[in-house]
Amino acid sequence: FAPQLMINEDTSRFDHATTVQKISESAKGRGWSIPTMHHIDKTVAKAGFNIAPVTVIELCKKELAGKVLAKAENRKVSSMMPCRVSIYEDADGKVVVSRMNTALISKLFGAEVAMVMEQATNETEAVLKAVIE
Repeated sequence: FAPQLMINEDTSRFDHATTVQKISESAKGRGWSIPTMHHIDKTVAKAGFNIAPVTVIELCKKELAGKVLAKAENRKVSSMMPCRVSIYEDADGKVVVSRMNTALISKLFGAEVAMVMEQATNETEAVLKAVIE
């Protein structure tokens, strides 16, 4: 039951490549940067695994990150930064958009971190509407 609470998943209206492209465009259009993108399927292929596409997009909003990291006592949450969104194909070939349930997780932290994480969550969900609405 806990994994269902910790991870949010939605089906994309688009194929894998288009989903990645539209999320990237939506993020950049909303002032988010993409520090890196991981093509996990290509990485594990080097070890002999042939899997359906799995792409992890790292999303960063510098202003939000700066608010959290400005105080030393908040830096413990840096292990969850930047925000990550995974796009993968499930066993039925559907394209799934997966991300941590940061709205739930944010409630575990102090007021300032919770407030910034809530804002980041709301903005990330707005980015994802480009593919899951």
